[in-house]
Amino acid sequence: MPDDATPPQTGEKERPPSAKIRCDACPVMCYIADGKSGACDRYANHAGELVRLDPLTVIQSGAQAVAFLDQGGNAQDWDGDVIQGGRAFVTAVGAGTTYPDYKPAPFIVSQEVDGVDMVTVVTEGIFSYCGVKVKIDTDRHIGEERAIVRVEGEAVGHVMTSEYGSKMLSLGGVEHLTGGSKKEGRVTCDALLRLCNREAVEMTIDEGCTLVVQAGKAPIINGVPEKLMRVGCGSATIGMFAKQWHGHVDEVVVVDDHITGVLSEHEAGRGLEMTPSGIRVKGRRSTPGRYFQVAEPGTGWGGTDVEDPLSILKPADPKKAWPGLRLLMISTTGEQWGYFVLDDDLQPRPAEITAPLLAVAERIAENCEPSLCSVLFMGGAGGSLRAGVTENPVRLTRSVKDALTYVSCGGAEAYVWPGGGITVMADVMDMPTNSFGYVPTPALVAPIEFTLRREDYGALGGHVEHVRPVAEVITPAVRKVGPMNQQPDPNDHRNYTWKRGRE
Repeated sequence: MPDDATPPQTGEKERPPSAKIRCDACPVMCYIADGKSGACDRYANHAGELVRLDPLTVIQSGAQAVAFLDQGGNAQDWDGDVIQGGRAFVTAVGAGTTYPDYKPAPFIVSQEVDGVDMVTVVTEGIFSYCGVKVKIDTDRHIGEERAIVRVEGEAVGHVMTSEYGSKMLSLGGVEHLTGGSKKEGRVTCDALLRLCNREAVEMTIDEGCTLVVQAGKAPIINGVPEKLMRVGCGSATIGMFAKQWHGHVDEVVVVDDHITGVLSEHEAGRGLEMTPSGIRVKGRRSTPGRYFQVAEPGTGWGGTDVEDPLSILKPADPKKAWPGLRLLMISTTGEQWGYFVLDDDLQPRPAEITAPLLAVAERIAENCEPSLCSVLFMGGAGGSLRAGVTENPVRLTRSVKDALTYVSCGGAEAYVWPGGGITVMADVMDMPTNSFGYVPTPALVAPIEFTLRREDYGALGGHVEHVRPVAEVITPAVRKVGPMNQQPDPNDHRNYTWKRGRE
């Protein structure tokens, strides 16, 4: 914390020190000297006035991109996503907070949309109950389920259940932010902030790998950038490419940590009337042509620890195999393959791969999507945040559940979880750059907006006396950004049940 942004001490009188003003934007309550910023770097003292440093951000459809504010012709200061154009949607990015929660939201704006008076309530929520879910597109083994994820040696989350072609992490949450040591909370908050603002974060997983995660970028696992996520499991790969292998090879084994496939045994091979090859695979047989646990998890072929594919084979069945049998072993991304021919002793010997088989390997890789990291912010909009919208917070919750109120985060579509409360999840790649801040309590500061008809806002006990036209908010100092592709307009009437009822 800066020397010129000091929190009050226990028993200190409410009067601020000389030449400093007290910031009440979060529970830290910094005293900030003139010309300096607070501990969060979000608020500053400008000649005795507390000001929000980042500009209010507005999503505006329309014209060509231009830089905002006076940047002295320095194009390097422009983040590249600023435009000027048509109808505006006021986001909560740069808006400020309602803390200490008795105040209405910083901006409650109205505008007519297709003949309906719509209201948007915006606030930067202070989220102690928040975290991120990280999806990592890779077959590489990163760590066992439930393994602890660490940043700078501090526990910040854990490995979740894997999904198809992806590993999943759950990071943050109140137990790490406030339930552990002071350092654990600080490191967790810093890691969440950087991830949500699309920065790279290096982490380690207990008894697993070293990992670099950055939203929208390929993961880096043990220093190696990933390229492709798998086309499918070993069984699915056989189903997709069996016809293309047929006639060019006698057996294909697709190596996969989850389900390794054997073509001639598989139903796809049987459907093509392939001759059983006698090639036998280690592991636990599930159904014909599908094997579990052929090797240990790892960073080798198909997410196993295999570097030599022949190590997962048992001796060939002499009653079925034959000299000259053509064998292809390949991974689920097509990046690793080996072509072999059985000798007179039924031992596989390396051979030069044929052009048709090489073409299929390249096609498998072509059908694999690029490996990416996805970061989804997740937080609970609690009672104090809701008080900035209405004097009766439970009515806001009910209005959201009834689809009378649309929730967005920085203008991006937010998934609202079912059940009690307003628990939201949003893809940080759909939000404006630098949408997130922090307070050293520690907690993340994230934008959240509630959009609804004016009449519905009045019905839920909203602060209608604080509603003002959107035109009053659009000043030269406002940062204007373009809408993200394929993101719904929060003002679109199709978001609401009252519109659906008319159709």
